[in-house]
Amino acid sequence: MGTTTRTRHHRTTGRSATRWSAPLLACLLSASALAQQDPQFTQYMFNLLALNPAYAGSAERVSIKALSRHQWVGFEGAPTTQTLTIHSPLPRESVALGGTIMRDQHGPVTQYAFMLDLAYRIHFGGDRKLAFGLKGGATLFQGKFAELHPLEQNDQVFQENVNSKWDPQFGFGVMYYGDRFYLGLSAPRLLRTDFFETDSLAFVSEPGQRPHYFLSGGYVFDLSDYIKFKPTAMVKAVDGAPISFDISANFLFYEKFWIGAMYRHEDAVGALVQYYFTDGIYAGYAYDYPLSILNNYSGGSHEIMLGVDFGKRMKGIRSPRYF
Repeated sequence: MGTTTRTRHHRTTGRSATRWSAPLLACLLSASALAQQDPQFTQYMFNLLALNPAYAGSAERVSIKALSRHQWVGFEGAPTTQTLTIHSPLPRESVALGGTIMRDQHGPVTQYAFMLDLAYRIHFGGDRKLAFGLKGGATLFQGKFAELHPLEQNDQVFQENVNSKWDPQFGFGVMYYGDRFYLGLSAPRLLRTDFFETDSLAFVSEPGQRPHYFLSGGYVFDLSDYIKFKPTAMVKAVDGAPISFDISANFLFYEKFWIGAMYRHEDAVGALVQYYFTDGIYAGYAYDYPLSILNNYSGGSHEIMLGVDFGKRMKGIRSPRYF
């Protein structure tokens, strides 16, 4: 999710066959194995804290979002990702605090991330802000490698499970935004982890997992008194892999109902909807249809999001939020 379809490279590539379905393994092996793609989200424009810590506090009150993504439905061992984020400005409005919990599972590998998000915001005229964010915490890795069936017998990598392996992690982000626009740059993970070595932590200049950089932006236009149009885009870059991008076109009707379409370069097309039940309670759903050979075997990808905002809103801040 080339690397626009998420590939995982934990020495299984080119060496072992697993109990996964043969079509999934073939598709994974056909993708680039040089880089590990961070989890992707179709509803990224409503879930930006998972990618950019500078987003913390942007709702100007307490905001909680839970998201679950099920990718390539129909494949055994296909990726699934869950995130829970919470953020809010502190009493001094220039500082905002947030937290992100993420679970990412693919085949025998499960990773958890527990991150604290901190943003410092510079207020400009009107509702415009320039925010600088830091993301820090730890990741937990678990691998059930003993359950795999390697083609190469007696491969030491697959002789035992990794029950719990902790590593520190940090990232950064910057975002310029207002009521109707945002533009951000971030790298949520700047350290890599080699899961098969005792000394696992290494800076990204060494071979191995590389940091992913995300450039995202969007703007809201008035089409009429009751309809608004919000195009968004996100560019993803990692050393050793082609640049990929997502674009979407979203329409808001009567300040209550979002509907949109998306395109992920050479990977998928999809649609998304979101509905505001009240001022602070909303839900969203997205579906991706793969454009690659995966469409012969997969039922596509599903993504569900629930959001709750509460607390006193700053004067002049509108609801619902546009991003």
